[in-house]
Amino acid sequence: MNPSFPPFDYESARTNFSFAVPQTFNFAFDVVGQRARSADKTALIAINRAGDQVNYYRYSDLEKQSNRFANALLKMGVRKGDTVLLVLPRIPAWYFVILACTKIGAIAMPGTNQLKAKDLAYRIDRSDAKLAVVASQHASAIESIQAECPSLKHRILVGEARPGWEHFESLCANASDQFDRAANEPTRADESMLIYFTSGTTSMPKMVARDHAYALAHGITARYWQDLQESDVHWTLTDTGWAKAAWGLLYPPLLAGATIVLYDGDGFDLAMHLKIIAQHRVTTFCAPPTIYRIMAKADLTGADFSSLRHCFGAGEPLNPEAMRAWKQATGCDIYDGYGQTETINIVANFPGMAIRPGSMGKPCPGLIVDVIDEEGQILPPNEVGHIAVKITDPYPPGLFRGYYRDEATTAKVFRHGWYYTGDTATRDEDGYIWFVGRSDDIISSSGYRISPFEVESTLIEHPAVAEAAVIAKPDPMRGEIVKAYITLTQGFSPSDELASEIQDFVKEQTAPYKYPREIEFRQSLPKTISGKIRRVALREEQ
Repeated sequence: MNPSFPPFDYESARTNFSFAVPQTFNFAFDVVGQRARSADKTALIAINRAGDQVNYYRYSDLEKQSNRFANALLKMGVRKGDTVLLVLPRIPAWYFVILACTKIGAIAMPGTNQLKAKDLAYRIDRSDAKLAVVASQHASAIESIQAECPSLKHRILVGEARPGWEHFESLCANASDQFDRAANEPTRADESMLIYFTSGTTSMPKMVARDHAYALAHGITARYWQDLQESDVHWTLTDTGWAKAAWGLLYPPLLAGATIVLYDGDGFDLAMHLKIIAQHRVTTFCAPPTIYRIMAKADLTGADFSSLRHCFGAGEPLNPEAMRAWKQATGCDIYDGYGQTETINIVANFPGMAIRPGSMGKPCPGLIVDVIDEEGQILPPNEVGHIAVKITDPYPPGLFRGYYRDEATTAKVFRHGWYYTGDTATRDEDGYIWFVGRSDDIISSSGYRISPFEVESTLIEHPAVAEAAVIAKPDPMRGEIVKAYITLTQGFSPSDELASEIQDFVKEQTAPYKYPREIEFRQSLPKTISGKIRRVALREEQ
């Protein structure tokens, strides 16, 4: 397919935009359940890791299976407002759990599959999670931290039985596939539905609560950037623990009534991904720029991209070279977009609008996004400033209202009538926004956002590490990599073997994507008069 989009009237879309939020809203009932009753079709194409088993789930399957688990949750005493930790691979049960929590008003808290025991304990304790739903790979980790997590009352294991655990499949088998919505308290649109953890530079990850209206607001993501339609077979490459999963595996495609590809792969297998695109006739495709760069460098001769009609990417800046190579191989442009855990898609290149390679695009209809200074003043074209969302009445669709249980950090980002994203950019004379970098120290590597503070906290637990400073180092393939500067404790000497040992230690203690791919040993680290490490000085050396 050689996609051709009709011209997009950007100004008209902004002028005529409207977004109504009902007082009560529940995505599981009002979107998935309604579609199951009115236009039932395939919702998921679930593909196992080897690619040799494919199972199809209809919207009615999502409805019935989430009903079963919702009934099971109520039976075990989980109620509206309770937090449920959810760490599962890309399997259908992930949907059943999230939708079940939504139905009863419990707050689902997805976590990436790379989390370790230390990460899980932090998240459970910070959120007072009452229940953990995990697959077998995390069972031992949960058991090891149980005593540290007094709020955790229930443990449910998906996929296999294990002593001391409730078994997910058995719970669902023994529960009714009918759920009485009227017997439960309605969910208001402004009540919490999800919690995601984001990263910071001077603290551990922050909690971002997303309300029920957030799911509805992703209609903007689906309509303007993703251009999703009911006839689409959509595939987003993401871990289920990231907010990107909400963008690409959950709310926009289900709002549009599309079919979602759910591949439970481990790592990136080019041949397998090409096979899935061809065999399942994928029409819309989203991947982080790192993946597009890998694919663009590969020999794609003979690959079947004829089903693709629209491709888009987010998570880090997309370089023009990868865009050109992808266009040559597939006939499709890559439409870059921008947003955060705290937002929906807020800036994008829209189908039918001219792409300026390297630009994130223009603000989405329904949102005022601009480049401003520290005082909240809009900057002239081509001046570097903060990317910010204006606080309007009605409230900006899909924008969070503050960090959960963290008023101090909330006050730092909501200033002068704007939400400061923490990223910087310029805006050209035609309104296109061009990403410059982060105003904090967050590292963006292969689509992952990594807090230097988290990595440093893990590094200094190693007996050889006296002090550590972590920064982003530019990398042509991953965008950025984690680089660590380390001073050693007495009795240790720099060596390649010690560097490898420290890297392995980080992989074991926290999510492996956070480990420093490069380590440089130093006698001392640059510091301010008050003794704080000056990461900016280290970045300037790159």
